Amino acid sequence: MTDRADAPRTISVAERLAGAILTIDLGSIRDNYRALQARLGMTACAGVVKADAYGLGAAEVASALRQAGCDTFFVAHIGEAIALRRVLGADVAIYILNGLPPGAEGDCHEMGAIPVLNSLEQIGAWQAAAKRWGTKLAAAIQVDSGMSRLGLPPAVVADLASDARALAGLDLRLVMSHLACADTPEHPANRAQLALFQALRARLPDARASFANSSGVFLGPDYHFDLARPGAALYGINPIPGRANPMRSVVQLAARVVQIREVPMGSGVGYGHAFLTAAPSRLATLSLGYADGWHRCAGAAAFHAGQRLPFVGRVSMDSITIDISALPAAALAPGDFVDLFDATQTVDDVAALAGTIGYEILTSLGHRFHRRYIGP
Repeated sequence: MTDRADAPRTISVAERLAGAILTIDLGSIRDNYRALQARLGMTACAGVVKADAYGLGAAEVASALRQAGCDTFFVAHIGEAIALRRVLGADVAIYILNGLPPGAEGDCHEMGAIPVLNSLEQIGAWQAAAKRWGTKLAAAIQVDSGMSRLGLPPAVVADLASDARALAGLDLRLVMSHLACADTPEHPANRAQLALFQALRARLPDARASFANSSGVFLGPDYHFDLARPGAALYGINPIPGRANPMRSVVQLAARVVQIREVPMGSGVGYGHAFLTAAPSRLATLSLGYADGWHRCAGAAAFHAGQRLPFVGRVSMDSITIDISALPAAALAPGDFVDLFDATQTVDDVAALAGTIGYEILTSLGHRFHRRYIGP
């Protein structure tokens, strides 16, 4: 675990006592934002900070993005919007992707967030609130261009377009949709969704348009419109799988060694003795497990001084056992740290080993270990 600078730093009590340390490089997040904005050109770049900024800390991440020039943020729920408003103040736009649960209209209006309206019911509730308060209310509308998840289906958009009063009381700030297959550039759904989004947008009142997620940014200018909404790419997840990752790595995860032991050949390790040593081995037990969000099926390995140290046995709730036989005897001692995420083994690498995606790995990270922010 290293900071960008080599200057000595003070170690906090929490870090000294931690079983594992998650280091989050806010400087790299800002660099990733600037790189995406440069690729987008004149298209504005928002920041998606839902799910506690993909598990990395929405308050810290959003503040770093604000420093980089980001003035538009997306969250999933109104509770996330309320917390974010307290951090960022009044001078940024906050959109709520899932819209509003019934009865939350007053809370949303009070703190100045903008709901993304996904259904006629949400539109009607927001219009009723506008009528009660005698004012127009800012809103975004999501149309379903082919993902069948959230948004107004084409037939509903057609009905709205035929009624001049259908969106009365709304100050329409954004029309948006979401790509289902953007991480597979050659997938025919991308072009099909693009064509349908363009057609649906044309039937609604004039407003800014938003279509591209992280991978969508890399599909080219046709997908950019007025505002892009990257999330995962900001946090170092590769937006173009199968090609070199254009984003900077953001997270490091290091776990403390609790105990070291030598065992003979044929020793069973962990629950179910799912692993038997093939030779006399030196093993280290780490203070990290599935209670910390490390998936039980993510075998992976740890690293120390460039040496790969494979997991042996099953991941437990609070511990993982690794084989350190390849290291010199004095290389590791109880209390030392080994790396789980770093430039050698990325979040995407661990996700592939677990049969999932980097998004799930990051958002699964627990809060039991110490979080350390660098590059403030």
